[in-house]
Amino acid sequence: MVDLIILGSGMAGLTAAIYAARAGLKPVLVAGPEEGGQLTLTTTVENFPGFPDGVQGPELTERMTQQAEKFGTIIIRKNAKSFSRKGAEFEIGLGDESLHTRAVIIATGATAKMIGLDSEKRLLGRGVSTCATCDGFFYKGKDVAVIGGGDSACEDAIYLTKFAQKVTLVHRRDSLRASKIMRDRVLTNEKITLMWNSIPKEILGDEKGVKGVILEDVNSNETSTLECDGVFVAIGHNPNTELFKGILELDAKGFIVTDKRSCTKVPGIFAAGDVQDPIYKQAITAAGSGCQAALEAERYLDEKKIK
Repeated sequence: MVDLIILGSGMAGLTAAIYAARAGLKPVLVAGPEEGGQLTLTTTVENFPGFPDGVQGPELTERMTQQAEKFGTIIIRKNAKSFSRKGAEFEIGLGDESLHTRAVIIATGATAKMIGLDSEKRLLGRGVSTCATCDGFFYKGKDVAVIGGGDSACEDAIYLTKFAQKVTLVHRRDSLRASKIMRDRVLTNEKITLMWNSIPKEILGDEKGVKGVILEDVNSNETSTLECDGVFVAIGHNPNTELFKGILELDAKGFIVTDKRSCTKVPGIFAAGDVQDPIYKQAITAAGSGCQAALEAERYLDEKKIK
């Protein structure tokens, strides 16, 4: 039995670990399948405070991991296979063993939905991105493509017009699924071109970057090449909450519902980062909510011991 287990090793989980360890809670962090979180898929991070020249995503998470371990965090590099509530305590199964804890911080993140192309995987972080607000700055004066037709895709397309010379929004249907206000903003923006009834079949490029996208018309099956310098995939995110269904309240999209203090409705369970944030999905907001969750977990455990 331990006081606190943190699930997830991205920005939220590592920040929670640093704060909890410095508070003397001796947290155990279960790293999960993607150690370091989504930042490990990012090259240069230029909008995280304290790095005026930017920092590589993997380097930032490695530094934070070292910092968490320095203060006493125990890191278990395994995946949580099961999660259950045992009265006022919790059990986490790792397959070959189980962990028991008095409090849990869930920071399992969200996974960006991908198109499913081999070239997409190969060029991820080399011209293919799932975060316009993270990487848009690198495309000043360039041409980019956004894949999708919902609010996220429209928001990304509009945001990218601040930097890119031209934005092409590629959508598989002949009308946008986004809300009316977002549709209107896209359709009236002179820097945005719509490619209707089109799906990406291959992304062209090499280690130096993206050069274009091969598109297929869903009606005629004809293909064409769209020349561009970057591709932003904006077809949504899946929060990693499968283990918590039936235990925690989830919203319509599967994100964990918390109050402003990172508390869920189950005493002793807290959530931080992208797993409970369907809006911002930024490294700095994930880190901030990880701090909140750790402080709330410390307060909860102190009150429990007093009682």
